[in-house]
Amino acid sequence: MLLRPVTRDDVPALRAILAHPGVLRWWGEQEDDLGDLIEPQENETSYAIVLPEDGGSVAGLIQSWEETTPQYRHAGIDIAVDPGVHGRGVGTDALVALARFLLERRGHHRLTIDPAADNAVAISVYAKIGFRPVGLLRQYERGLDGTWHDGLLMDLLAGELRDPGAAAQG
Repeated sequence: MLLRPVTRDDVPALRAILAHPGVLRWWGEQEDDLGDLIEPQENETSYAIVLPEDGGSVAGLIQSWEETTPQYRHAGIDIAVDPGVHGRGVGTDALVALARFLLERRGHHRLTIDPAADNAVAISVYAKIGFRPVGLLRQYERGLDGTWHDGLLMDLLAGELRDPGAAAQG
C-alpha cells in the first residue's frame, strides 16, 4: 500500500468508491467533480490509497487537515476505503502511515478522527492503532435520510500510535 496525492486520473475510481453504498452511508453524497480532492483548501491534503500489488489500483482516499494556530496545533484524518478490500489491512496501514507522517514529519502531538458514533467497524480500526474516544458529538452530521446523527470524537497522542502490521511481520 502506498499513499500519493490525488490526481485527476484518480477521480473515476474515487467517485465509484465514494458512491458505494457501504461508503456512501458514512460519507454522504460528494461533489460530482471531486475537485476539492485535487486542489484542497489550505492546510488540507488528500491522498489516494494505492495498491501496487493489485496493478496500482486505487483502493481508497485518506485526507488530513492541520490546525496551525500554535496554542491549538494538531491534525485530523478522514478515510474511505473500497469495501472490496476490507479485511486486508489496507485502511489500517494507510492510517498508520499518515498518522506517522503527521506526528513525526509534520510535528503534531495530537491527531483527531470523528467517525459516526454507530460505525462500529471504523471505531474498532481506529482504536486498534491507538485512537481513544474523547466524547460524543451529538447530532453532529446530517445523514442521507435527512436526520441528524451522532459522531464520536477520538484522538491519539504522539506516543500512543500502534502499528498492528509491524507486529504481524515480526
